[in-house]
Amino acid sequence: MSATTDDRPAERPAKGPVEGPATWAREQLVALKELLDRPLTTYYLIIGCSALLLTLGLMMVLSASSIEALNKTGSPFSWFIKQSLSAAIGVPVMYVCSRLPLKFFRWAGYPLMALSIIALVMVLFIGSAELGAQRWIYIGPLTVQPSEPAKLGLALWGADLLARRARAGRIEWRRLLLPLMPGVAILAVLVMLGRDLGTTLVLMMIFLALLWVVGAPLKLFGGIFGMAVLAAVTMIMVEPYRMARIGSFLNPWADPQGDGYQAVQGQIAMGSGGWFGLGLGSSRQKWSWLPHGESDFIFAILGEELGLMGTLVVVVLFGLLGYAGLRVAVRAKDPFSRLATAAIVAWIAGQGIVNMGAVIGVVPITGIPLPLVSYGGSALLPTLAALGMLLSFAKQEPGAREALAARGPGPAARALSWLGLGGRTSRGRARR
Repeated sequence: MSATTDDRPAERPAKGPVEGPATWAREQLVALKELLDRPLTTYYLIIGCSALLLTLGLMMVLSASSIEALNKTGSPFSWFIKQSLSAAIGVPVMYVCSRLPLKFFRWAGYPLMALSIIALVMVLFIGSAELGAQRWIYIGPLTVQPSEPAKLGLALWGADLLARRARAGRIEWRRLLLPLMPGVAILAVLVMLGRDLGTTLVLMMIFLALLWVVGAPLKLFGGIFGMAVLAAVTMIMVEPYRMARIGSFLNPWADPQGDGYQAVQGQIAMGSGGWFGLGLGSSRQKWSWLPHGESDFIFAILGEELGLMGTLVVVVLFGLLGYAGLRVAVRAKDPFSRLATAAIVAWIAGQGIVNMGAVIGVVPITGIPLPLVSYGGSALLPTLAALGMLLSFAKQEPGAREALAARGPGPAARALSWLGLGGRTSRGRARR
């Protein structure tokens, strides 16, 4: 007897693929790719990471410097106020640089390089020697460290120099190094005469990044690396305190009350923070235990108060900032933009890695600040100007200017318009 339709099993509706962790992960990757493909992703990454690091830096400067500032000035807020004033000047500088044309940065490298050399020479004659290094010039209540703007000057000057050679279509390495190498050597020698090995290393990072992007042969890097090692060894051997730093780096606990004191106190601060820290403002090591907790070793205070999670946030922010800078360099069509961006990324990211590495004990202590976080207006202002330049370059990405025009004027542009200082902007006309 044949089966009737009532005897047949009911047909089940067709099902799509079973959703699980793999499907969810694929969807998230697709969404991430769409986000990264947006024309303003790089622009917002630079702004967001810079703002977060600067805000976190102001909070940590207030916490880390309060005890020392109280002892030296009678007010726990004195150094925080100075840093806040530097930030209040630096943020508008960053905004102005983000709106400047490319030709301005190409021109600015030459006078900035010349002024940096003049100021570094002045440091040798009228500068103040502190803590084994002669880096600062006191102008009334202001303290200026000329080696900081020298980093920006080298990045712009070197980028324009190599861009002109690259645009000519023929690069002869011997002729190329004649104008570039002497300029780098002059800066490096002047900084080394001021006994500042850390800044010398950062200048070399900028120099090597420029050569790498322009496509220098590997044998050239080998020769430069050998010269740099020889110069570093010479500087270490002629200064007893640097030899002591190398010994304290290899085994700081061998002399915890002497040469290894700063490294040991930094490790104690990092270790006592645990996963989530003691709480903002609750550091114990800042009570005159950890030297330079507001500048060179602010990462240790951050780890003590905010824990491992806080330090990882800082590492991620620097990683994202470096990634955004590399995106600008890769997508840049102009050789100068590509070279200058690579130099800035090498400077900021490389200096951050060296600073954090010194705190956790994986590289010797060099005495350089953590960009955007450490106390010091001489370091903060050039860094914010360089980031503003990256924002200007990020606007050159395909579709970025159109997207910004469609978005309409931002708060800063509206404020200038209210004051009668800004140009006219029609959101409706931009969208059409």
